[in-house]
Amino acid sequence: MTIYNFCAGPAMLPTAVMRKAQQEFCDYQGLGVSVMELSHRSSDYMAVAERAEQDLRELMGIPDNYAVLFLHGGARGQFSAIPMNLLGQGKALYLETGQWSVAAAEEAEKYGEIDRLDLRCESQTLDLSRIPDTAGYTYVHYCPNETVDGVAMFEIPEVQAPLVADLSSCILGRELDVSRFALLYAGAQKNIGPAGLTLVIVRRDLLGHADPKCPAILDYTLAAQHDSMYNTPPTFAWYLAGEVFQWLKQQGGVAEMAARNRAKANKLYDFIDGSDFYQNRVAPGHRSEMNVTFQLHDAQLDQRFLAEAEASGLKALKGHRMVGGMRASIYNAMPEAGVDALVRFMDEFARTHAEAGRA
Repeated sequence: MTIYNFCAGPAMLPTAVMRKAQQEFCDYQGLGVSVMELSHRSSDYMAVAERAEQDLRELMGIPDNYAVLFLHGGARGQFSAIPMNLLGQGKALYLETGQWSVAAAEEAEKYGEIDRLDLRCESQTLDLSRIPDTAGYTYVHYCPNETVDGVAMFEIPEVQAPLVADLSSCILGRELDVSRFALLYAGAQKNIGPAGLTLVIVRRDLLGHADPKCPAILDYTLAAQHDSMYNTPPTFAWYLAGEVFQWLKQQGGVAEMAARNRAKANKLYDFIDGSDFYQNRVAPGHRSEMNVTFQLHDAQLDQRFLAEAEASGLKALKGHRMVGGMRASIYNAMPEAGVDALVRFMDEFARTHAEAGRA
């Protein structure tokens, strides 16, 4: 039986990457040791790090005036690092579109003056018309893809202030003009690699302005000056991320992944919309391509659905504890065959239990 892992994170990795890592686990490049046993300052590991950064720059079209940092701490660590590096004595605006952007705003309030603007509507859409003139802000923060809520903002907000985005669940999922942003960040465990690694892409003119009380480990300037090696980085996670970047290039790059992601998401949403057994409550224009949330019309069947899905090789479909229901995370590594298998299961489950309900 083929297993498909729909976990929101840590999420599945490409099978080819896992197999290569397995082959090299104890003996990297004939060195007789694992890559995780190499000194991060050795020439062998530096080659791993440099190739990963160059591949990411190519995949995303990152201009030379941006630093690419491979850091610790997850996206939550950046909730603190961003205001401590960028806010100064100014004021920032946080656009709230779901659970993660709310959490980012709550953390940022510890470090200075923050305005919060809730863009969520009862119709499960986002009211972007409410974004004010932002010229007076030090930066504007938002989250393009909310994993808990299954809500996405595909348009880049038109703002006058430097723009910051949490790309944790959508990085490399569709093409993006990096030059429109001051800073991008992403935890790796959804669309890049294993948990423990965080990417930060920051415009170099923003370096050197950290709060004097900013911990050294969160200071972007120190990270950039030391090539992300101010202390020992998460070396194995960095290596695996580099292998994912290589895999993405072999697949045709971000444009190809975007086409696949749209096809996968459309297939699943079309099935849900055509069913009277399932529903998705997010307005079509803001439905995530990465995290498809849905509910059974009879919530009493939720546990049976999850148990039978697990027995069929479809794992981690339970919705986030804060919202309930179901959630299928279909990041880059999820093949279309996984979505096909899920649709077949959902169809059979609906027919079986609809018939049982009529009996």
